[in-house]
Amino acid sequence: MERGTTPHPTLSPWHGERVSEGDGFEMTMTLPFPSPGPAAELERGAVLTPNFNADGLVAAIAVHADTGEVLMLAWMNAQALRLTLDTGEAHYFSRGRQVLWKKGETSGQIQQVTEVRVDCDQDAVLLKVRPQGDGGACHVGFRSCFYRVVEDGRLVERAD
Repeated sequence: MERGTTPHPTLSPWHGERVSEGDGFEMTMTLPFPSPGPAAELERGAVLTPNFNADGLVAAIAVHADTGEVLMLAWMNAQALRLTLDTGEAHYFSRGRQVLWKKGETSGQIQQVTEVRVDCDQDAVLLKVRPQGDGGACHVGFRSCFYRVVEDGRLVERAD
């Protein structure tokens, strides 16, 4: 898929997308971010130009702003990234449910974003967050989604 195409409305790189109403209505849309340019601009430039994958997503890693603990890995489409930047609260895109979601909207584990970083080629973001509510990030009740370690080929829970 080339940037700027919209194979699925919720995976679109457009912010506030609504392609048509089915009655002939069409809306002109603008990208929330400029398209990625040459490698030198991606790697050293001052403009945020997320390099969304073929599904219109970038990986998002959330770490605790105070401890550096890795809390979770999720995905963001352009709308989730824009909402995160605009509101200061983490928003993600669920690949399984195909919906935009605000972290903590139902659990109370809202993630207040203190800093957003991008990797060298702008296809991943790192969010430094302060979790609210019970302080957790994992939907199964752990502080971090990375609560298991591999020992002798088996998964062992370790909440430390």
